[in-house]
Amino acid sequence: MQKEKKLSRRDFLGGATVAAAAFSIVPEHVLSGAGRTPPSQKINLAGIGTGGQGSQNIATFMKNPDVQVVAVCDVNREGPGYLSWNWEKGKGSHIAGREPVRRFIEEKYAQRKPSGTYKGCASYNDYRELLDKEDIDAVMVATPDHSHAVITMAVLKKRKHVFCEKPLTYTVHEARMVTEAARKAGVATQMGNQGQASEEARLVCEIIWDGAIGPVREVQVDCGTGGQFWRLPTGMDRPEGTPPVPDGLDWDRWLGPAQYRPYHPDYLPFIWRNWWDFGMGHLGDLGAHKLSTVFKALKLGHPTSVEASATQFSSEVHPHGAIVRYEFPARGDMPPVKLHWFHGCLRPERPEELEPGRRMGGSTYFGDKGTLMDHRLIPETKMKAYKLPPKTLPRSVGHYKEWIEACKGGPAAGSNFVDHAGHLSEVLALGNIAIRTRRKLDWDGPNMKITNVASANKYVTREYREGWSLWKM
Repeated sequence: MQKEKKLSRRDFLGGATVAAAAFSIVPEHVLSGAGRTPPSQKINLAGIGTGGQGSQNIATFMKNPDVQVVAVCDVNREGPGYLSWNWEKGKGSHIAGREPVRRFIEEKYAQRKPSGTYKGCASYNDYRELLDKEDIDAVMVATPDHSHAVITMAVLKKRKHVFCEKPLTYTVHEARMVTEAARKAGVATQMGNQGQASEEARLVCEIIWDGAIGPVREVQVDCGTGGQFWRLPTGMDRPEGTPPVPDGLDWDRWLGPAQYRPYHPDYLPFIWRNWWDFGMGHLGDLGAHKLSTVFKALKLGHPTSVEASATQFSSEVHPHGAIVRYEFPARGDMPPVKLHWFHGCLRPERPEELEPGRRMGGSTYFGDKGTLMDHRLIPETKMKAYKLPPKTLPRSVGHYKEWIEACKGGPAAGSNFVDHAGHLSEVLALGNIAIRTRRKLDWDGPNMKITNVASANKYVTREYREGWSLWKM
């Protein structure tokens, strides 16, 4: 008699069918009760990075009955000063780290148990140990920008599904390598630019593709002062002094692939985004949100050039304001387009069509026949006279749920690495190179090469600290 074939968790979650196993599966209602997902079909999820955004992501995933959070990892055991992403609680200082989040997870799951107790979430300070020891299907990564790529690549090497916060990577080269690794791994991926799942994002595409404003030749994206809710560095240089590392913080692991420097509270928990060695600044952070729809609606590929101007900055600290100008070539029947990014105190001019007293939107598309501000034609009289086109794009089930459904064998998520997030992250990283060099850069996208300023190519990749590397698939 043929031996019974074992049905793995990956068979369940990837949609594979094994007829021989059907007789050994306990009916769903026996294990789970009405409306609940049986344990055998839940996605075992681990969270790497349990600060403000990471803890919020975990709390959101826990609301999905198809998910079981089984492990967390953070280089900080517990500490104050994290920004809360639950706006109902305000933006003040909050406690976070692996132990507070582990306790939160177990308390929430305990409330669902008849016994009122639950102790099933493991805690680690080294993501490599977690990946080696835990029986997981998927990983959420929400660490600082500079360590996204090395952690995400390690997850892909294990062929686990991965949700990584924005920006996906720190450099152009990392984005390209992670994209290719995701393609080879064949797992479900998603970047944390939640707005891409919105109704408004789809309306922009459908209105532009309907020809409502004609061919688009210019776009301006105004981030305003957004993003400056985090604390800014006190100066342009590295802070002086070497205060002791807080108890429970593994500073060496927090640095990860970045070059060594002594600990200082001016770097974390949230201020790290302003430092070139650790964060991608406003463009990397908010650009991943605000430029996503622009790239989809205009089907943007590689830019041919990029240049930037900025307020004061240094080799250590990002500017508080910048203008980044990209030029993209024609795409099919779409003409060349200029894309202008503004953040901080540097703002674009008001469009002539915008009514007096009306606030400017975030993204303005200038076409041969009209102007679209966010998802509405301007002036408003044109919008009222316009009949929206049919809804040709599938609507999202929600940014987080998109990824969970993809983990279960459903359609690829809207910001998956291969089709969207990887390329978008490359262009964001390229913009930061223009800011740093103060030069107009001619860009050979397929070959990842700046062709007119050879010295700028050092920023396309980065030198990792000894002991760290970007594994290739």
